[in-house]
Amino acid sequence: HPRTGGLGPMKMTLKLYAVLGQYLPEHAQKNAAEIEVDPEMTVLGVLADHGVPPENCHLVLVNGIYCAPSERAEKILNEGDALAVWPPVAGG
Repeated sequence: HPRTGGLGPMKMTLKLYAVLGQYLPEHAQKNAAEIEVDPEMTVLGVLADHGVPPENCHLVLVNGIYCAPSERAEKILNEGDALAVWPPVAGG
C-alpha cells in the first residue's frame, strides 16, 4: 500500500554493540549511527536491512525499553527512535 502524504524516509538511531558493531554503516560513531528507514519499518526489518543475523540479537531495546523476540516482527519504529542491540554474552 503506497502511503498517503508522500512521507519520505525517517531518521532513527541504530546502536549495535560488541561483535554486532561490524554491521553498522561506515559513518557510525561509538557503536551508533543515524540511519534512514522506511516509515512503519519493524525492528526485524531494520536489522535485516543491515544484515544483522536475528539469532545474534540477544537483547533488543527500543528507546531503552526491552523488546522481546516475539515482538520484534511487529514492533513498528518511529521517527527519532533509538534501536539498541546486544549479542549473547559469551563466556561465564
